[in-house]
Amino acid sequence: MNYYAPTALIALLMPAAVPAAVTQSSPDGAIIEHHFTIAAEPAVAWGALVHPERWWPSDHTWSGDRANLRLEAQAGGCFCENWGEASAEHARVIMAQPGSLLRMRGALGPLQDMAVTGVLTIQLKTTDSGGTEATVTYRLSGDASHKLDTFVPVVDKVIGQQFGAFAAFASAPPKPAL
Repeated sequence: MNYYAPTALIALLMPAAVPAAVTQSSPDGAIIEHHFTIAAEPAVAWGALVHPERWWPSDHTWSGDRANLRLEAQAGGCFCENWGEASAEHARVIMAQPGSLLRMRGALGPLQDMAVTGVLTIQLKTTDSGGTEATVTYRLSGDASHKLDTFVPVVDKVIGQQFGAFAAFASAPPKPAL
């Protein structure tokens, strides 16, 4: 069994992200894009990506514990959270290409209550050094009454935290089994 560095150490080693870009922001929609360089090949990054219970920040779950998350990385699969008798669907997988692309439809966190549509795409590409460039794009749309442009900076920050944790986890070398 492989053991990964504790979360605090991972945060210190977190790969630098290329500055995020809010490429579109209006009252009825937004597009957020982040880029991360991961010190692992795409197959390894994919293996980390499909296990959010190992890297997703617990404070960005409904239950307060990322161990309650699961992701079925196939079309129709659920990115869900179960705790006690409660459960939540964060997103539904609409496209999965192992090692290269994961796309999900879902309004994450408090966006869920707003009936906003969100499409989250994580694209993994090999870098010249044999690592991975991860591009995370989150597209949101709703009606103008949502005033998405007023809080897209917060959504941008949260997406950066969530997928920064993924990039750090995927980049952390596994510790030898004891």
